[in-house]
Amino acid sequence: MTAQGPTPAEAADDLARQLAVPRPYPTGQGWRAQSLTKGTAGCALLHIERAHVGAGTWQDVHTWVTAAADGGISAADDSGLHFGAPALSFVLHAAQADGDHRYRTALATLDRHVTTLTHRRVDAALARMDRGDLPAFAEYDVLHGLTGIGAYLLHHAPGSDALARVLAYLVRLTDPLRTDGETLPGWWVHHDPNVKNSPGFPGGHANLGLAHGITGPLALLAAAARRHIIVDGHTEAINTICAWLDVWQQDTGTGAWWPQWITRDDLVTGQPSQRRAHRPSWCYGTPGIARAQQLAAIATNNTARQKDAERAMAECLSDPARLGSITDTGLCHGWAGLYQTAWRTAQDALTPAIGVQLSYLAEQLTCRAGQHEGLGLLEGAAGAALALHTAARDKPPVSGWDAFLLLH
Repeated sequence: MTAQGPTPAEAADDLARQLAVPRPYPTGQGWRAQSLTKGTAGCALLHIERAHVGAGTWQDVHTWVTAAADGGISAADDSGLHFGAPALSFVLHAAQADGDHRYRTALATLDRHVTTLTHRRVDAALARMDRGDLPAFAEYDVLHGLTGIGAYLLHHAPGSDALARVLAYLVRLTDPLRTDGETLPGWWVHHDPNVKNSPGFPGGHANLGLAHGITGPLALLAAAARRHIIVDGHTEAINTICAWLDVWQQDTGTGAWWPQWITRDDLVTGQPSQRRAHRPSWCYGTPGIARAQQLAAIATNNTARQKDAERAMAECLSDPARLGSITDTGLCHGWAGLYQTAWRTAQDALTPAIGVQLSYLAEQLTCRAGQHEGLGLLEGAAGAALALHTAARDKPPVSGWDAFLLLH
């Protein structure tokens, strides 16, 4: 940082001060207390990381955890890593990442609910597959679906039958589906990217992004395999997804990139309707896809693919036009998510090409830290502050919070 500007640690402290005390939500928005992405639970995660590194107190943590649990915790079928019992379990496990068993009784209860929820959701997904219907994002994606729940289980119940069933389901998700006379990837959803039925997406689409698309399952399968947790067909599923990404990889002179999604018309022409790389982001852009492919390559000992993935990331980070398209600071599609994704990728990289870009990314995140939208984790101040903590310490988060993003 320059002498006139704040350091990443100072910028993180400033954001944390804005989140010193939980605030009540307007009528009808009480659900946000349980939200890891948009509400109180995500803010609690920030205070947990700060307490672990001595920048905050465990009393601060308890204030936010209590507020997150106020009003009950949902274990309904629409709960996932973003909301409800899995989200609160993720937060409480992060609080004991240092080996101190905080919230043990609450965690035991929550984990039972998460296990039951997982089995119920896998059963529903397998029944849908048996019918031959197309899935929706909410069945399998990171934020709402079984991939996100699987990420939680991988880190906190790695030997469980629940995790094994999620992984087996994701393997089956890579089996093709036959519908309307066409053979489609098993992850082809029946709706458009906004989870609606619109004229521009007749017959749905295949999403490539890490947040909602097939790259999320790839990252989870790869992370599990890297930990030697493998189910039948595991490696074949990884290879199937990677082959699909290879088919749709583009290169228009500034490095490899991937379209956000593929439509039925794109399948017919063999070319994506998206003609240029969009903003580099965790959720949809090259950084998230490249990190998932790097993880897959490491898990399968594919050095050539690892080099290609890391080259795509490095070229993306050195392209002023692509970096210039970033308009916010959040984890989802802003500077915070780009920094955290690039930092994790650099730690595993075979060359320093990505690592040398980190100081510039940290500078951009730091000088824009006050431009956040809201207070939450995914798009607000909490997420930006957590990425700033990584930039300040240049070490993996003690809480492991970025497992929420499927980055490790």
